[in-house]
Amino acid sequence: MLESKKIHILGYSGHAYVVIDIALSNNLIVQSYFDKLQTKINPYDLVYSGSETEVDIKSLIKSDHIFPAVGSNSLRTKLITFIEEHDLNQTTLIALSAYISPLASVGLSTLIGPKVIVNSMASIGTGCIINSGAIIEHECKVEDLSHIAPGCVLAGNVTIGNNSFIGANSVVKNGVKIGKNVIVGAGAVVINNIPDNETWVGNPAKRIR
Repeated sequence: MLESKKIHILGYSGHAYVVIDIALSNNLIVQSYFDKLQTKINPYDLVYSGSETEVDIKSLIKSDHIFPAVGSNSLRTKLITFIEEHDLNQTTLIALSAYISPLASVGLSTLIGPKVIVNSMASIGTGCIINSGAIIEHECKVEDLSHIAPGCVLAGNVTIGNNSFIGANSVVKNGVKIGKNVIVGAGAVVINNIPDNETWVGNPAKRIR
């Protein structure tokens, strides 16, 4: 899938550690990281290449790939915009323990975590995070820049709009449509459609704002 075995990451804390583990397990070389400041905690002994906005990133990474390694949807959106504007090479990272149906699709700059299941005809957009142990059932659609947290279950034919966050261990009933910029709290059970820009929690999930 990758033309180069080298990859650089944007951001280096928390979620980035998961990104790096998955990259390494796929026999990639994580060459360096870019961030506003050099981190004092460097468990993978990576080279610091500076802030992506203050260096000639294209010259530094050349034909290597780059990956947005941040959990925040809003920050990841900015990073992917930056990547696209600078015409940098994107890729997809998929944990070896994940199962992706041959009839599913996964966009660039998306992370598929350990033990994730993405079943037939499901569609995962650009810049998404499908986190550890999540289940994306048949014909689900997860649109760009959304984050499906660990242990979530999306039953068949669920739609998740752009830039939404579905909290850990939540369950979304089959056929439900969740809008863009939505937050669903951890452990919620969603049985009704959710409009754009709302926050829902509980079992059954109810709107709180």
